[in-house]
Amino acid sequence: MRYMRYLNLALLIAFPLSWFAPLMRAGLNLPFFGTDEISVISGLQTLWQKDVFIALLVTFFALIAPLVKSLGLALIQFGQMRRKMLPVFNVMGKLAMADIFLVALYIVIVKGVTLAKIEVAWGLYLFSACILISLGISLLMSRKAKPVSIIGK
Repeated sequence: MRYMRYLNLALLIAFPLSWFAPLMRAGLNLPFFGTDEISVISGLQTLWQKDVFIALLVTFFALIAPLVKSLGLALIQFGQMRRKMLPVFNVMGKLAMADIFLVALYIVIVKGVTLAKIEVAWGLYLFSACILISLGISLLMSRKAKPVSIIGK
């Protein structure tokens, strides 16, 4: 399972790329964001100006949780941290999934309220793939960490 180490390290590059990649495009300016294209970073910039509490939540879900999880898994994989910490990093990965939900919810709301044509851009797929790959790595690591019990002993 050595490939999981390198795949996890690749996420440390892929996550920041996905933060700057376009998540969605619109024919008109998107309500609240005032632009026709949005990325995680551009969305956060707007949120910090308009709603600090939501900006804090999205910053945690989109930036901090996935990055800390990938770094933590790397430390475990390279023997620099105990495997006891694995459940903590699994929770971090589940929190990161909440950001994908927020983006999907925003797309549904904007499509329902306005006549603007919204199209999902490649950045949403990249960001979602990063989150799902990270989740898969942690699930495989959790499965590998469980001791095998022998019946009768």
